[in-house]
Amino acid sequence: FACRGAACYRLPGPGGPLCVFRSQLPRRNRFYPEEPPPEDPPPGPVAPPGRLRSGARLCRVCGCLGPRACGRCHRAAYCGTEHQALDWRRGHRRTCGQAGDADNSENATTAPGEDKFLFPEYEILIEPEEPEFPADSSADPDDDKEAAGTSKEAEEQEEHRVSSSTGSQSLDEETLEAMAKHETEDDKIFRMFKERIAAEPEQIIRYCRGGEGPIWVSRENIPKEQDIPNCACGAKRVFEFQIMPQILNHLQVDSLGESIDWGTLVVYTCAENCGDENEYVEEFIWKQDFSTSSIKFPSSS
Repeated sequence: FACRGAACYRLPGPGGPLCVFRSQLPRRNRFYPEEPPPEDPPPGPVAPPGRLRSGARLCRVCGCLGPRACGRCHRAAYCGTEHQALDWRRGHRRTCGQAGDADNSENATTAPGEDKFLFPEYEILIEPEEPEFPADSSADPDDDKEAAGTSKEAEEQEEHRVSSSTGSQSLDEETLEAMAKHETEDDKIFRMFKERIAAEPEQIIRYCRGGEGPIWVSRENIPKEQDIPNCACGAKRVFEFQIMPQILNHLQVDSLGESIDWGTLVVYTCAENCGDENEYVEEFIWKQDFSTSSIKFPSSS
């Protein structure tokens, strides 16, 4: 769960205006059908992409289970009278029964920025990450060495050409050392982050429970083991998944000077999977922002 107000994201704290809950439902439950929906689309008009139309009816305001329905259109769902009254005052009274009203038609979708409460819904496709170097690769390591040597020679020639052309404008040794240090400490992690996701730059979630840890966007604000609190049952929490910054492109929250933002959101869950299957159990989320630090280089005389 996340606040849509940008001001909240400047508040201190590991997760800021975010909270995460774990729910372990049995296969037979009152929220979702026992069998998954068919992969083939049903016959009839095709709904616009991005809007989900399966599963439980959810409240238009908070996204929780919505057993109540609007007495006029009988389509807008609510968790209770309080959110029904809130949505009525906020605009449902004007759009109730209209074809374009959200949750009022099987083919309806909310225009960007129209829904004041919920983020838009999408289907998430999960695929395993391809290995960086496939086992059946026929590439010759000697070719890589030869290419690296050629590249190094080209870089040295280019460096010599640049240093010769700049003449008196070349940087002093102190400035060069500061620049090299800045690159090494401040940009290395972010460069590794970009290289890791280069194969699928649009990915929005990385999932790996209890195995390889998250990939960070900055060297700053990386939690230590003692920063991750144990579960209420006493068990340790382990990394389960992280939410990538690319998801912000799909949440329709971009507003000049008021956008919510993060570098990555990392979720840690109970290693023992404790809790009652019919209740939500709060887990731990860590918000890391992109690095804003910079080094002031000494001015050359």
